Amino acid sequence: MTRIERLAALLESPLLVAGPPYVLGGQANVRYLTGLSSSNAAVLVEPGGTATLYTDFRYAARARDVDGVSFVETARTLLPAVGELLAGRRIAFEEAHLPYGGYRALVEAGVEPVPTTGLVESLRAVKDEAEIATMRRAGALSDEIFAALAEERFTGRTERELAWWIERSFREAGAEGVSFDTVVAAGATASSPHAVPGDRPIEAGVLVTIDAGCIVGGYSSDCTRTLAVGEVPDRLAELHALCLEAQLAGLAAVGPGVHGRDADAASRVPIEAAGLGWAYGHGLGHGVGLQIHEAPVLRPESTDVLEPGNVVSVEPGIYRPGDAGVRIEDLVLVTADGCERLTQFTKELITVT
Repeated sequence: MTRIERLAALLESPLLVAGPPYVLGGQANVRYLTGLSSSNAAVLVEPGGTATLYTDFRYAARARDVDGVSFVETARTLLPAVGELLAGRRIAFEEAHLPYGGYRALVEAGVEPVPTTGLVESLRAVKDEAEIATMRRAGALSDEIFAALAEERFTGRTERELAWWIERSFREAGAEGVSFDTVVAAGATASSPHAVPGDRPIEAGVLVTIDAGCIVGGYSSDCTRTLAVGEVPDRLAELHALCLEAQLAGLAAVGPGVHGRDADAASRVPIEAAGLGWAYGHGLGHGVGLQIHEAPVLRPESTDVLEPGNVVSVEPGIYRPGDAGVRIEDLVLVTADGCERLTQFTKELITVT
């Protein structure tokens, strides 16, 4: 079955999957179903399996080449135009991706909108063989760049300079771009999980956390390693070892039939035993694919159940304000009997100059 046919089998009413400008989840869903990458498209999927793709002049040439759908060119004001075409019909929409302005445009055009949630995401969460092959390539490219990074000099260079080196290296190696803004965080800066690279030169004797990913064939990689700059105090080496123990526990817990909250809980055991549970304030991981954050999720409140074909990050962290932070992350594929690491670069504490 095609992706559109699989979605149609879940529907009771026609579903308008919309990707208006700047709404990334909707755009990713349109791309997943049709293969069209754009900033302004929508696809109407009928319960019977037929589909109509709507977009404006800028993407019309590529949209006409999409197999398995009818194509209608619209004005650039996509949702009002689509609403006029669907006036008088009861149409489901994705409440997580349709802004209020888009909802109002449909109502004013005479559409009866019905909210739905998570239908396309439930399909996207289970990757097919082509998607998995693409994500293996993205993971391998991450390994290549991290290996090259470990040979670079860190002392005297800024976090921002190294972040740009990583992003440029991904591009030069063939990536379409980076999955997110690269994190290079040295010393106390790394005590913030989403640190912003700064302009102060990196000194010896600290840990540096590197969180980076690339896009290959539209799909993202996500990998984090923490490195030592020169000789570091024992307390920092021990912090890294504790985080690695937690990460390995999380990896060991990932497999089919496992609840996301249980994988998360397994990673917390060693950190909490060390009295640092308070310093691990985020979830274990999240799904990765066309978006860097998607279903399923691994965190304390998660109700998701893992199944073969899920691709998730496994990334515990320990953050001591004003002192240091450590995070270790792999991208993993859930398999029939456990999981496969898609990022293979060593997690042992590497010392860089």
